[in-house]
Amino acid sequence: MSQNSESCSGCEIKDALLTDGLCPACQALVTSMEEQPELFERLSCIATARRQNTKDDTEQELPDVLNAVRYRTCDRDNNTWYVSVSELAKSPVEIFASTAFDNDHHLQSRISNLTTITRLVSLILRNIFMGERLTLEKTLIQLDRSSRQKNDLPEMLSKVLANYLPAEKTQ
Repeated sequence: MSQNSESCSGCEIKDALLTDGLCPACQALVTSMEEQPELFERLSCIATARRQNTKDDTEQELPDVLNAVRYRTCDRDNNTWYVSVSELAKSPVEIFASTAFDNDHHLQSRISNLTTITRLVSLILRNIFMGERLTLEKTLIQLDRSSRQKNDLPEMLSKVLANYLPAEKTQ
């Protein structure tokens, strides 16, 4: 490859350029992007979320429509469950689980616990893949939304953890 000494068309730094007008560092980046586009799509989402968080301390919101993949699985009691994973840039950002037997009373406690688990896992996935900040307040919201009956596990956990909120947030 021949080189000339002008500004790189990628980073605009004056450097010894390769024939396509890029410096060696930008050329390596472009080559990696061509070889692993899905990696750069995920990294771009993370970088965008970080930029937004540093600009005005707001967080990237999930779009109204996401692609999802549904899985059918069975538990140890042979109950059929459906697990859906919502994706943003091919990365999981939410997970939901349901059963065809939502009205079955013996499954209510399991469903409540499963809802809790999937809501908290979704919160973690958004932190990992979107840079969403995790807070106690967000955790409590997810626990409260998971509760299906008075004094079930999500409600009990929420009540205990609410004791750790600063005084001004509990009023």
